[in-house]
Amino acid sequence: YARGYFADQPKASAAFWPLWFFLWGGLYALFLTADIFNFYVTLEVVSLSAVALVAISGTPSGLTASLRYLLTALTGSLLYLLGVGLIYAQADVLDLELLRGVLGPTPATHAAYVCMTLGLLIKAALFPFHTWLPPAHSQAPAPVSAALSALVVKGAFYILVRLHLTVWPEQVRIGLASGLGALGLVAVIWGSLQALRQPRLKLMIAYSTVAQVGYLFLIFPLCFGTDGFSAVAWKGAWYHVVSHAVAKASLFLAAGAVLHAAGGDTRAHLRGLGERRPLLATALALAAVSIMGLPPSGGFVGKWLLLSASLSIGAWWWVGGLLLGGLLSAAYNFRFLRELFRPAPDDLVLHDEPKVLSRAALFLAVLALLMGLFTGPVLGFLVQPGWEGGP
Repeated sequence: YARGYFADQPKASAAFWPLWFFLWGGLYALFLTADIFNFYVTLEVVSLSAVALVAISGTPSGLTASLRYLLTALTGSLLYLLGVGLIYAQADVLDLELLRGVLGPTPATHAAYVCMTLGLLIKAALFPFHTWLPPAHSQAPAPVSAALSALVVKGAFYILVRLHLTVWPEQVRIGLASGLGALGLVAVIWGSLQALRQPRLKLMIAYSTVAQVGYLFLIFPLCFGTDGFSAVAWKGAWYHVVSHAVAKASLFLAAGAVLHAAGGDTRAHLRGLGERRPLLATALALAAVSIMGLPPSGGFVGKWLLLSASLSIGAWWWVGGLLLGGLLSAAYNFRFLRELFRPAPDDLVLHDEPKVLSRAALFLAVLALLMGLFTGPVLGFLVQPGWEGGP
């Protein structure tokens, strides 16, 4: 997709590929490391690469968004690093397994929990630390926006889960669980309401990311809270991680194709694309189905599992938030989708965009749909056998 997108932008293309591989390598290292200091190092590689990728658009708004992203990311990194220093001063080790059960209830370790958690919440763009995300994701080139939304914000969430599994004592996990879940629920509602107000497709998709990330944080009250470990919620959260990544990347790639073809991404620019660009319109519609959580998509499976876990323990506040989030998601997606199927204006002029743009977006959209039809194999890949009783 990126080769087609940057075909007429040689300078941006020359900057994109090395930064893309830095980002890719940083993400690999982040997911493979088992050391809290190396988490900081890999987070920095990912963040600095992502900031530079946002800036390659070269527009004033893009540079402003990248600078805001940089300052926010550095704040999160410094908070996390402060927590790492406090833990090392207490335990003299940094390895995740060696830290298991070592930390005592001292003021320094509690301060470390707070600093590291806040730093990671900033990186994950969880409400109310999300203000950097919509400008960065909406102003970045489309392939960059897809990577940021699908992968980069998930890295900090993944680290936070790893810390809950190994480093944080049980009393800390339980203490943080409800607060993280509440912030996630507010993010679902707030992000959806903001997406409903946006005039541009990419801004709507960016605020949708704020909302969809909120669903992930329900894993903490449902798996690390007072009610014990929920295998259903565990599966649902990781299913949502992957299904959201596929569908949201598809939406951003499709939005980039709309910009190439129509010269803009407001609702007026979408009018008539269903008639003139059927593959592109199909990609937008199928990806939106998964984001809305409609069957038989992967988004439906992840949210259904989270909803089932909430119902099983009688957590009606989580149930209500999930249902309201689904309704709002349908509202903001249909607000744009309906424009695709209106008659094309007589004066509509579309530019010839590379065919790979709509085909790549459609491939991911179909993949998001197939995830709802082949749930068993995907769950078997995502969740290790024997975790029904907890990690």
